[in-house]
Amino acid sequence: MSGDVPSSAATVIVGAGAVGCSVAYHLSELGAEDVVVVDQGPLPVTGGSSTHAPGIMFQTSPSKLQTKTAHYTSRLLKDAGVYDEVGGIEVARSEERMDFLQRRVEHATAYGLPDPQLLSPAEVTEYLPLVNEEEILGGYYSPTDGRVDGIAALRWYIEQSNADFYGHTSVTDFDVSGGEITAVETDRGRIDCGRCVLATNNWGYKTGQLAGLDLPIAPVEHQYAVTEPLPELADAEPTARVDTGDFEVPGDHRIADAMSRGPTRPVGRDQDNSLYFRTHGDSIGLGSYNHESLTVDPDAMGENTERRQASVRDFTDEHWERATHPDRDKSPKRAFEELLPVTEGKSFEATENGIFVFTPDGMPVLGETNAVDDLWTALAIWWTHSGGYGKILAEWMETGVPTLPSGPVETGGIHVDRFGPHAGEKDYFVDRGATQYRQVYNIVEPRWQPDDHRGLRRSPFYAQQEALGAEFYQAGGWETPQWYESNADLVDRYADAIPDQEGWQAVNRSPIEGAEHLHTREHVSMFDMTSFSSIVVEGTGAVDFLQRLCTNDVDVDAGQVRYSLLCNEGGQILADVTVVRLGPEEFVVTTGGGNSPGIHGGRLEQHAPETVSVTVEEGARSTIGLWGPKSRLLLQRVTDADVSAEGFPYFSAKRIYVGDVPVLALRVSYVGELGWELWAPTEYGSRLWETLWEAGQDLDVRPMGGGALESMRLEKGYRLWGTDIDSDADPFSAGLGFAVDMDTDFVGREALTEVQASGPDSRLTPLTLDDSTDVVLGGRPVLDGDESLGYVVAGDYGYSVGESIAYAYLPSEYADAGTAVQVMCEGATYDATVRDEPLFDAGRSKIRR
Repeated sequence: MSGDVPSSAATVIVGAGAVGCSVAYHLSELGAEDVVVVDQGPLPVTGGSSTHAPGIMFQTSPSKLQTKTAHYTSRLLKDAGVYDEVGGIEVARSEERMDFLQRRVEHATAYGLPDPQLLSPAEVTEYLPLVNEEEILGGYYSPTDGRVDGIAALRWYIEQSNADFYGHTSVTDFDVSGGEITAVETDRGRIDCGRCVLATNNWGYKTGQLAGLDLPIAPVEHQYAVTEPLPELADAEPTARVDTGDFEVPGDHRIADAMSRGPTRPVGRDQDNSLYFRTHGDSIGLGSYNHESLTVDPDAMGENTERRQASVRDFTDEHWERATHPDRDKSPKRAFEELLPVTEGKSFEATENGIFVFTPDGMPVLGETNAVDDLWTALAIWWTHSGGYGKILAEWMETGVPTLPSGPVETGGIHVDRFGPHAGEKDYFVDRGATQYRQVYNIVEPRWQPDDHRGLRRSPFYAQQEALGAEFYQAGGWETPQWYESNADLVDRYADAIPDQEGWQAVNRSPIEGAEHLHTREHVSMFDMTSFSSIVVEGTGAVDFLQRLCTNDVDVDAGQVRYSLLCNEGGQILADVTVVRLGPEEFVVTTGGGNSPGIHGGRLEQHAPETVSVTVEEGARSTIGLWGPKSRLLLQRVTDADVSAEGFPYFSAKRIYVGDVPVLALRVSYVGELGWELWAPTEYGSRLWETLWEAGQDLDVRPMGGGALESMRLEKGYRLWGTDIDSDADPFSAGLGFAVDMDTDFVGREALTEVQASGPDSRLTPLTLDDSTDVVLGGRPVLDGDESLGYVVAGDYGYSVGESIAYAYLPSEYADAGTAVQVMCEGATYDATVRDEPLFDAGRSKIRR
């Protein structure tokens, strides 16, 4: 649309690429009115990655959400007539990659993609006859993969949407007053608005800066080239839905022309060499991640000119002809010529170094920012997932419940506020973006850990832990021990109860984790909980405020503790928290580490009335979980407080001194044993550790890491936010009905009344393997014969119960104890049985002793 921009709009979307157009379309579908979309480029060929991308869509991912959004996108765009469903094939040139492709089948089966298949080399070349059969060991085929016609899809979105679109409109500033966005300033005028969506992808960091936000969006270049016409493809009849000559195209018109020509054969990947390919009519497009990470200063993302598309850089021959990727020993040129001999010696009719973006964890950035009310983000999203995330965001904005047609979706791993405070530092997120680029086609091991930007956040116990041989893992920037080499002697003590683990499931695991688990069940251990966060809620109306947000009754006596959930309007779980009442209008809410402080704390901050103060104390307190049957004996040695069962009952709290350290002590345990959480100001942390450690030597006190915590909590059926529970589950499905008091008026109650009345369609259910001690990994399908029932959300070996445990959401008719099912993992199919929970200490005598 041309003409002056309006002076006001209910919603302004910045960016008219795949994501912005998808959001506008889906808002229109929900009935939203007065939506304006602006973009600095011409329409529909904006000059962003949406129009220089080759549009290849491989749907299968280890992430359920990425798979679901990809499949929704492919169905939407197929129905729109702008998607070529030619299928997709990923080939293997190594045995390790064939194992990886088996995982592809398992993830696709788990998440509902139709008809995933492993192919022999001969079967691959039936679909892709130009592939050199001697170079491959096999392939993975997903018949609904394909290619989106980018320009045609953007045009379709614009035509189908009720929004008003304005090209050649650059955003120059945002008016952020009183912590909320009130207007978008453009070079064509000011637009007052009720809410705004940033869908600027490559320019995400720059536009975030205009609103005072440090969004960790790192632009990176990667290469694409289209060969001259090939005689072997002379009979190809490509789809051509648009004539690019009908549009204003920034920069090199040859790129847009080439991208408009559709494939006639399945799209392909050679991940062993970080390559992908598709046909463009009678030419072949060759895409390469097989070069060093070419990061772009996010402040240096320019604007379109007549000669240059801002998101395209010149093709760099050296990255094509030389092996520069740190994990690959062949150049892209050589690897392609081996796999597709027809490309040898051919010239290119179009080339580019196209720019797209990565976040530090490789996932999108979605949702409303806590720092600026009514400012929403939809960033770091590719064509593959753009339709799905546009749908999710539109539902989130309009109804408060992010959903796809298949149901509510998990948002913990994509939420804009999931990152730690350090993530917005440019060197950090650009380096981590480069790492994500490097890993796009790598085989990433279970529990893989980065080696850059380590040691950012260390608890006061770090020196003691390092001296004890801690194997540090990183979460949210925190260095958290997974196990301790100082406990290696325990492996011999408990050898009979620690089975050997082999293969992929055993990678980055240690038998010390099992030994720490068993030791804690018999003695006493100290667990570092400093990465967990406390949130202080106080002021007039604090109890009413928390009662409105929490599903459980938190109007309890001072000194009592409640486990509760926070739900959205649809009754899905936004958080699980521990609420401690300290006074008439004084509470401490504790939550986990990782993304919890930003998301859970942000939820409380956003909804607090003016009379209530919410302070997220991320890192302000250092915390030790003191757990095990000897924990009371140890704690009583170092405090004058009464810690007897009568004087300090389960799920209560006291302010006490441990030695001379002031502590908020909670009688709670995440491992199913007698114990306490001891929360102290960070500056006292080192002394707290020393005091407990020295007093417990004759009790054989030991440090305990995250590996033991995981297996112990699964034995007890304790839930983990972001793994077992997220915004795709309701409390009754998750087995957390006990944390819901339907007599209180909380957000989500109306929706949960219906679930409670009818019963949940699925239930989070423990399984144990019948005849194996192997560990089952997450994202693997649970089956009844050939029928996929669900997928594993968490699995580990239960060292106390002597069985391999897997938790899965299963249809309610399969969730009764004794039901026989199967679990597929790493090509093996295991017989398994549904069990009652908890598997360990069902009478809860240990935790209440």
